[in-house]
Amino acid sequence: MTASSLSLEPDTAWQRNAACASVGPGAAKLFFSDELTDIAAAKRICSTCPVIAECLDTALANNEQWGVWGGQLIVSGKVVMTKRRRGRPPKNPRPEDQMPQIPFPEHLRHLQPA
Repeated sequence: MTASSLSLEPDTAWQRNAACASVGPGAAKLFFSDELTDIAAAKRICSTCPVIAECLDTALANNEQWGVWGGQLIVSGKVVMTKRRRGRPPKNPRPEDQMPQIPFPEHLRHLQPA
């Protein structure tokens, strides 16, 4: 093995197979939004993704601070299970505020918030 055969760059080939890769230029708005409807839409896209585990692995390894990664919402570098609107909660829950729950990959279950 030579020094030129070693790669210090992470393997990102999986990104070509990601469901979000086909969303188009508006993907960043969905995956890095504070709006619950955008976050829910991003999570729905992730729910169909064949590389969801690789995405979450990469986000955690890179210490990503914000966004939807691998079907999970990351806020301030931590995976959070729920997010609510600012202000007083509504008396009647809004259907659009219900975010899909995407299962954690098996090898990352120990990181799942209680």
